[in-house]
Amino acid sequence: MELTLIKWLLAFSPIAVVLVLMIGYNWGGGRAGAAGWFTAVIVSLAAFGATPELLAYAQVKGALLSLNVLYIIWAALLLYHVVNETGAIEAIGLGIERFSADKAIQLLIFGWVFSSFLQGVAGYGVPIAVVAPLLAGLGFSPVVAVAVPAIGHSWSVTFGSMGASFQALMAVTGLSEGYLAPWSALMLGLATFLCGLGAVHVFGGWRLIGHSALALTIIGLVMAGTQYALATTGMWTLGGFGASLAGLAACLLVARLRPYRSAPANGPQAGMGLGWALSAYFILIAVVSLGVLAPPVKTFLGQVKLSLMFPEIKSAAGWVVPVGPGKGISVFGHGGALLAYASLLSYLVYAAKGYYRPGAWRQIMTQTVKSGVPTSLGIVSMVCFAMIMDHCGMTHLLAEGVSKVFGAAYPFFAPWVGLLGAFMTGSNTNSNVVFGVMQQQTAQLAGLSAAVILAAQTTGGALGSMIAPAKIIVGCSTVGLAGQEGPVLRATILYGLIITGLIGMATLAATLLGLG
Repeated sequence: MELTLIKWLLAFSPIAVVLVLMIGYNWGGGRAGAAGWFTAVIVSLAAFGATPELLAYAQVKGALLSLNVLYIIWAALLLYHVVNETGAIEAIGLGIERFSADKAIQLLIFGWVFSSFLQGVAGYGVPIAVVAPLLAGLGFSPVVAVAVPAIGHSWSVTFGSMGASFQALMAVTGLSEGYLAPWSALMLGLATFLCGLGAVHVFGGWRLIGHSALALTIIGLVMAGTQYALATTGMWTLGGFGASLAGLAACLLVARLRPYRSAPANGPQAGMGLGWALSAYFILIAVVSLGVLAPPVKTFLGQVKLSLMFPEIKSAAGWVVPVGPGKGISVFGHGGALLAYASLLSYLVYAAKGYYRPGAWRQIMTQTVKSGVPTSLGIVSMVCFAMIMDHCGMTHLLAEGVSKVFGAAYPFFAPWVGLLGAFMTGSNTNSNVVFGVMQQQTAQLAGLSAAVILAAQTTGGALGSMIAPAKIIVGCSTVGLAGQEGPVLRATILYGLIITGLIGMATLAATLLGLG
């Protein structure tokens, strides 16, 4: 396919439309994604030889890819609201608050580890929305209260929310977890430490970092190591959740070390014990462990699969999409199904203990739908226009142009692409959907490791959570800063750019050394 500037700009136009509408006009992901989809349809028909048959197959494939991601997202939101309706999230927060009066430990526990734990089980703005008022209640300024969890939780986004973002990356690229997980976990492991440093520095500067160095090192090693172990042994759906849970345990030990030892903070008592508050997550660990690690259970649950075979598709311009299956879904063994089982069991346990008020199930379902619909609309529209671009050769053309412009320096810019995608959509999942294939094809054209480049893509997308306006707006609304998001964005954007730059340097070094 001929590469010209006009052709390249036309190929980029659906992405440009999304960027302009979301950044310049504050449109949501659903509306902007629909506009990007419409642009992709028009451009593909006018300039890239799309046919009605090609567009139809692209949309069916997009629907299958969307189902893979949405299955996890909706089930994760359901579990979160099953737990939250009991007051368990508040109980966990109060239990942590009473554990230590050291400001550094409080920042690390809430802003770095607990916010990452919430990302592991829910995501989609929940970590900032829940943690910001807790930090404000501990005496931190409203700007710091929002900025700290925004920075601190970002490392856990890819493998958080039961791995929805990682699932999206696998879905659009067609690459396996065994190929993608090691490098993704390594780069996100580096981001773990950098996000912890940023969360502390935004409040206390270098002085507090010096005080926190031992705690940062110990907790960071525990979380990064746990995430890597889970991601590379097939349990990537528990990567962010398991790592942050291990981090919480490490915090309890670190708080007993001499530099951080202090009298427990006084505060209100929770109506639920910490053990019962965490019981849903113990159930989740057991269910996912059985579903992933126990071969008989995995085989039994994997008997029913939804999959479609697609014929070879050719555009009028000569671009060929080979014959092959679409992304399959294991109906009862999917990560979303495992989450649903854990949600149901947790509800029954909490109901038996009498933790729900009358009408709780209706409230749980209402809140799940309320939070899930906007996210779903954005993801479906983004996935479908990304598939149109892929099936018409538009994504390949973008990759070819980018590789020619940046050449050998391209790896440094790979995480910045992911950051841009998350900034414009408020979602690492959407960033991986929109830019994953482009990054994959750019790596292939440049002779680079796709595993390294895609790891940089999803790490940059995860870091974009700390500067995504959609998430900052949610956090500000919980601490009385509605309409005053500017100071928070100014506080987080510097850390986002610095950390992304360091990830870019690591990516460039890895490719120069021929790793991956």
